[in-house]
Amino acid sequence: MKSALSFTINFINMKKIISLLLSTILLVFFCSFCTNNDDSNNAKTNTYVLVHGAWQAPYVWDAVRADLESKGNKVIVVELPGHGSDQTPTHTISLEVYRNKVTDAISKAGGQVILVGHSMGGMVITTVAEQVPATIKKLVYIGAFIPVSGQSLGELAMTDPGSQLGPQIVESADHLTLDVKRESLTNLFIGDGSPAMKDLVMTNYRPEPAIPFGNKVTLTVANFGAVDKAYIKTANDIVISPSLQDKMIASAGIKNVYSVNTSHSPFLSQPQAVSALLLKIAQ
Repeated sequence: MKSALSFTINFINMKKIISLLLSTILLVFFCSFCTNNDDSNNAKTNTYVLVHGAWQAPYVWDAVRADLESKGNKVIVVELPGHGSDQTPTHTISLEVYRNKVTDAISKAGGQVILVGHSMGGMVITTVAEQVPATIKKLVYIGAFIPVSGQSLGELAMTDPGSQLGPQIVESADHLTLDVKRESLTNLFIGDGSPAMKDLVMTNYRPEPAIPFGNKVTLTVANFGAVDKAYIKTANDIVISPSLQDKMIASAGIKNVYSVNTSHSPFLSQPQAVSALLLKIAQ
């Protein structure tokens, strides 16, 4: 009787021990899974700084920003002086002023950023990369200008016989702003966009400050040359032709090249494609 009782007690104790061990194993596995999952999410989290181009403003990034943020990323959209609601006097605006606005935004980001520029914004992010290369994880051009040292945007644009923009530009009498003929605006910038997107571009249109178009850049191999770069080509672009895009990509030595089958403003006509590529480039 005593032996049977002892066996029963030992059996019960053994069951408790086994149950405790199983619970411990499951707890360790669950905690490990949560940790790994958190690490995975953290690894995918980046800070994007988005810089718009000429005759545009921060609104063009709205859909891309929303998509990137929905996937856990931080997004900073820069409003360049003289664009959107900014009322900086046109005669005070230069490429250096643009650069300083972007570097200030980066300084508040709290770490390295993925710096993205479109069109004229390519000139801006290029000068930023020269100024603060260590703050940039990736430099991404989207249908954007990439100058060589000593070159201005105006000079670079003149090398593009495939562009249809030049004849549609009207300079103001005081030489401080550049207008695009309204009847050509949406065809140039978003020919493949929806009527709603075309209306958005027309509604938010402002003449472009002219002085930055003549400002030359100074670039070095040690700074600008050391930053990791990628380019997203706009394959149906009639503002910056694919031919000029290819030449600039080759000149800058960019190896990571992607393409979207859009006109000049892919973030308006195909925002999901743009955000997907930005996420891919960040990996």
